[in-house]
Amino acid sequence: MKIIEKPWGREELLEKNTKYMMKRLTMFKGCRCSLQYHEYKTETILIITGSLKITTGNNIKECVDKNYYPGDSITIEKHIIHRMEAIEECVYIEASTPELDDVIRLKDDYERK
Repeated sequence: MKIIEKPWGREELLEKNTKYMMKRLTMFKGCRCSLQYHEYKTETILIITGSLKITTGNNIKECVDKNYYPGDSITIEKHIIHRMEAIEECVYIEASTPELDDVIRLKDDYERK
């Protein structure tokens, strides 16, 4: 298992092969990832513990927020703008297609490119 430290928490890469990728993510309370989209990657998020606000939309002006709790899930298709924000510390599973570096950041609290 590979652990990737992030400014908002950490990703644990549980499996990556030619067909899929699976990660366990921990996001600290009050932190959020980039507002982003993927050109190729589709991902399904399953909340394990805590609560997560997920913003999604076809463009920035049409994004909506929804809160997710343990047992809730969402599938985010390629090209959908999205962002995860921890309402309280949250652990969630991400199962996706295997494009690990397919991230186009639109806004980022940590000034990453």
